Amino acid sequence: MSLRFLLAARGGQRSGWSWQGFSVLLKDTLADWVLATVAICLQILEDIDKSGKIIFYEGRNFQGRHWECSSECMDTFKHFNCCNSIRVSGGHWVAYEKPHYMGYQYIIGPGEYPDYHCWMGFNNCVRSCQMYPPYRGSYKMRIFNRPDMMGHTMEFMEDCPNLYERFRYRDIYSCNIMEGFWIFYEHPNYRGRQYFLRPGEYRACGDWGCHNPMVGSFRRMRTVM
Repeated sequence: MSLRFLLAARGGQRSGWSWQGFSVLLKDTLADWVLATVAICLQILEDIDKSGKIIFYEGRNFQGRHWECSSECMDTFKHFNCCNSIRVSGGHWVAYEKPHYMGYQYIIGPGEYPDYHCWMGFNNCVRSCQMYPPYRGSYKMRIFNRPDMMGHTMEFMEDCPNLYERFRYRDIYSCNIMEGFWIFYEHPNYRGRQYFLRPGEYRACGDWGCHNPMVGSFRRMRTVM
């Protein structure tokens, strides 16, 4: 707001202007500015997420041969032999034990992981990876204790650290992810094997890469974890 405009508004009282009208105009202008600033900040955050980068190191504590990745990779074997530490400078990733997005799954957000235990790894093998898209919407899913979305069911919109306390069933054979991305864990309190689920219908536990239907906990997969 320029000084010339303020002086014009003050002097304009003689021609119908008033400080009350000016305050309303100023308030509306500031509100528009705040909304525009918030929109720009959200766009910047989204651009950061889209320009993700993950670095795999063969040695612990970020030592030895390393390889940088900024997009999905179906087979990392030609880039490194094993993975004992990871550094993520942007984006959120799913790393897989085997090529073609198979085997154990590990959800990895921005940060430093000096050894594979830090990302709850079962070994030092990472053979494929994907970056998942940023998401800031709502979350909703429905789980079933029988295949083909049959049997007892319950809908969730929040994290659940102990599924048995809420659902009274440990085995989840099918589910419908209606909104958002989710992570299933084999044991309560977000421990054990991890499974990444995108929106869609999963009519059998094998559809999300699991051979054992036991689910102990789950949580929403947020852009900022």
